[in-house]
Amino acid sequence: MTTTTPTPTRGVATAAKFVGMGLIWGASFLFMKVALEGTTFVQVFWTRLVLGALALGAVMLVTRSPLPRSPKMWGHFAVVGLVGCVLPYGFFAWAEQYVTSGIASILNATTPIMTALMVTLAFKVERLTREQVLGIGLGVVGVIVIIGPWRFAGTEAAAPLTEFAGQIACVLAALCYGVTFSYLRKFVTPTGVSARTTAFMQIFAGAVIVLVFTPWVVTSPVELDWGIVLSLLVLGVLGTGVAYLWNIDVLMAWGPTAVSTVTYLTPVVGVLLGVLVLGETLSWHEPVGAVLVLIGILFAQRRLTMPAGLLRRRAGG
Repeated sequence: MTTTTPTPTRGVATAAKFVGMGLIWGASFLFMKVALEGTTFVQVFWTRLVLGALALGAVMLVTRSPLPRSPKMWGHFAVVGLVGCVLPYGFFAWAEQYVTSGIASILNATTPIMTALMVTLAFKVERLTREQVLGIGLGVVGVIVIIGPWRFAGTEAAAPLTEFAGQIACVLAALCYGVTFSYLRKFVTPTGVSARTTAFMQIFAGAVIVLVFTPWVVTSPVELDWGIVLSLLVLGVLGTGVAYLWNIDVLMAWGPTAVSTVTYLTPVVGVLLGVLVLGETLSWHEPVGAVLVLIGILFAQRRLTMPAGLLRRRAGG
């Protein structure tokens, strides 16, 4: 597939989309927390996907963008819709019943670590360097520090155990994103399907899957106010519609590893909003773990390297 050199204007537009989706997705953890005050976690990710599919469907109609003709491509998008939308959205919505929005956003920042693992070990579209192995190791240590398993040792209380389960759910959601970026890189991006069509098909497939949950959605009680309604609209139309369109644009322009660095922005936005709007607090180990994850990401994405002299000494040893 041939590529063209991006113009400066196009480069600025791509960077703006990258920042925009970082801000929207960072705020989405706050909006999920607010929406859960009057809805169930199933209603949150159901509404998010259905509204996102409607928003992107409108864009497809206005621009008259074509849909894939190959049944094989529809199968690929069904996989992406499940692994990249339904599962992580469900994990995060469930988790935020038990963890703060700030912690959810921090654990979401492990996505580049998961992406580095998946593109090398599972999908084998890249090879790991020593620095990347080091970065993945630091990222894993950072996650352990964030979770703080020593806090749950010897306790049988329900609250700490559900908090631990919520944190694990966030990690699983990040793993799903890592699988999705890698899957798109291997099976979808090389086919030349447009960014707009890719974004729509991913969310549309996820929306079709969650329609199975409709009986539980319509029968569960809700307590709506303007804050909850606005949160659901932002999650669906912006967080799952517009931001996903931007995400695929950046993915095709920069590649899976680079686009996953949006998680540099999301924890900053998520933690700040959680503290300023919801009054959330952080324990000492959570920012320490976040720093370890960030350093790990920098190594995993080759933005930090080990000194050449140290590498030579290690090779000689």
